[in-house]
Amino acid sequence: MNTQAQISDDAPASMLGRAQTILALDLGTITGWALRGYDGLITSGTVSFKPSRFDGGGMRYLRFQNWLSEMDRLSGPISAIYFEEVRRHIGTDAAHVFGGLMAVLTAWAEMRGVPYQGVPVGTIKQSATGRGNASKSMMIDAARARGFDPRDDNEADAIAILFWAIETGGGVA
Repeated sequence: MNTQAQISDDAPASMLGRAQTILALDLGTITGWALRGYDGLITSGTVSFKPSRFDGGGMRYLRFQNWLSEMDRLSGPISAIYFEEVRRHIGTDAAHVFGGLMAVLTAWAEMRGVPYQGVPVGTIKQSATGRGNASKSMMIDAARARGFDPRDDNEADAIAILFWAIETGGGVA
């Protein structure tokens, strides 16, 4: 599911910035993504990197790498990437998946000279809702308040990361 919105012409100058493509990610087996294209159009969605029962251990990471390349080809070139920087995972498997996806992401970005930055979870939540410990439903509500209809909290988090990057300048773009 993809949702779209566009930054209006009367938005603050800090939101408009110069024309560049920015990708925001909430990394995980179900990865949330939000992208502001060079034309200002914002799209978002989720993509699953769940392996099938016939896949080898590295297939999810190859699929993620191919997905990044396809996003870059279709909407790019990507000028900057921001991702949710998780410092603590509840489960070991989630930590391994996050680490693998982050390794692929950073290597992909380094090879192409694309700047990237992790954004702490509390910073994202504070920016979107005013509370650093906002619940998943609060994050979804915050995305809806901006005119989006996120499928789940992964997409809502990616939207929040993107708006944090646009509104603060993010530091890498």
